[in-house]
Amino acid sequence: MEKQYVDVAIIGGGPAGLNAALVLARAKKKVAVIDEGRPRNAVTGAVHGFITRDGITPKEFRRIAQEEILAYPTASFVADTVISIAGTNGQFELSTMEGQMITSKKILFAIGMKDQPFSIPGLKEVYGKSAFVCPYCDGWELRDQPLVVISKGTVLMHFAPVVSGWTSRLTVCTNGPDELAEAQRQEFKHNDIPLFDSPIRHIDSKDGIVQQVVLEDGTVIPARGIFFKPELAMGSDLPRTIGCEFTETGVLAVNESGQTNIPGIYSAGDAASMMHQAIASASAGSFVAAVMNNELNTEAWRRNIKEVR
Repeated sequence: MEKQYVDVAIIGGGPAGLNAALVLARAKKKVAVIDEGRPRNAVTGAVHGFITRDGITPKEFRRIAQEEILAYPTASFVADTVISIAGTNGQFELSTMEGQMITSKKILFAIGMKDQPFSIPGLKEVYGKSAFVCPYCDGWELRDQPLVVISKGTVLMHFAPVVSGWTSRLTVCTNGPDELAEAQRQEFKHNDIPLFDSPIRHIDSKDGIVQQVVLEDGTVIPARGIFFKPELAMGSDLPRTIGCEFTETGVLAVNESGQTNIPGIYSAGDAASMMHQAIASASAGSFVAAVMNNELNTEAWRRNIKEVR
């Protein structure tokens, strides 16, 4: 199979990777987006909070983005999975599962995150329909409904006040020990929010819509929606296998320009941020793409000066 040569290989075709590809293609750079076509938000019905695209389905969002990007002749899409990366800054060698070889000057990891299997019975059936992870993305659709927040500890103390802005009919389930101090428990009492630490036995639903949350102690909590914090893993093991560093929160460690500890390798979107929103990822992809383009242009500039000398 013929090897493909590009300026930037973008691994991942979500909002960060797509917007990066658009910026780079418009800068006359050869760019390839390598994506396996299994986005995390495929389970949801719509993308929200993205100006001009509010309510669009994830599938349609990606279709339009690809159509716009392919209007530029230096852009291409590869429906495949990268399985190995070798080489150094200026000449990375990427191998894919289907046997394709791509040589790239720079790499952008836009691999996002993926959900780990859910341990709560019934959560899978409602995920993306009436159980969500981001109130900014899906809170409006569940506004003023009886909602359950599933979280605990420090995360809960941030998450519950945020979700409370969409409804006054809120209950918290910590699914085990709440990991709170007494003063923190008092905050929920002062805000008239019931707090239950009994493990969740199961979530009952009808056609994907939450009906009630049943606890191990027999408590039944009527609800029409859930917000929870899932267990996440990096969308690919590649960054770890090639030596990229990670933060304590489990995302790729990048500097203010989106560069990892490995020269020539960058990251944008959910893989390098705790801000898991489509529009935030797209913005990050745009910014990091501009940084990468500037680096490519500067390197070419300096090579020309060196050759003249």
